[in-house]
Amino acid sequence: MKKSLVLMLTAALAIVAAGVVTAQKNKAKPWTEWSKKEAEKVLSDSPWSHVQTDTDTSEMFYSPTNDPRTSGRVTSTTGPRIAGGAVNSSVNVSFHVRFFSARPVRQALARMIEINQKPPADVVSKLRQFAELRSPDSIIVTVTFDSPDQRFTGVVIQAFNSAVTANLKNDVYLQRSDGKQLFLEEYVPPGKDGFGARFIFTREPDGQPFIKDNTGEIRFYAKYSNGIKIDRRFKLADMMYEGELEY
Repeated sequence: MKKSLVLMLTAALAIVAAGVVTAQKNKAKPWTEWSKKEAEKVLSDSPWSHVQTDTDTSEMFYSPTNDPRTSGRVTSTTGPRIAGGAVNSSVNVSFHVRFFSARPVRQALARMIEINQKPPADVVSKLRQFAELRSPDSIIVTVTFDSPDQRFTGVVIQAFNSAVTANLKNDVYLQRSDGKQLFLEEYVPPGKDGFGARFIFTREPDGQPFIKDNTGEIRFYAKYSNGIKIDRRFKLADMMYEGELEY
């Protein structure tokens, strides 16, 4: 009997010890120790950051570029081809949609600056304050963009820089799973900080949080006057961070 009890206690202690080791392994690494790869993943493929890639196939197939001044042949892409040359392939433009008001996104941005620029201690201190700052009043979504062919980002740059709140107000919103929408409060064009265009929404429009734990899914939708549309969905269940819903 005593021998059996000893064996049971030994087995129980082994299970507890294994659990402690597992818990230690699964303990989240502090963001100040993230590698560049880990920070990049938070900014590109995480619960708070999604990428939308649009493909332009208008120049995918080869056709000779003829100057209408000499041959008289004009096509829909003649102007761009004369000015910049024919691409003869599909072109992708990627939009990076991020919940900037969520701490993990700002922590990843701060970490990238620390790794890439190695700023002095006083700047690091300010970066860390920025990364940990709460956003009690606003939900902020940022959008940046890139393309392997810079000739095709001109139309996006023009749309992002020329847009104003009044023109976007009815075409930009957050939408919950139940269909309720929260429309844009303020738009800020991209600045020199590299964080992208800012879409600002009121966090508690009716004195209550628009997004709650049971919201399910949140959709970000934006349409610019030139037809550019950005449409991404985020699962709230995945947006837990350090025991809190971060958005």
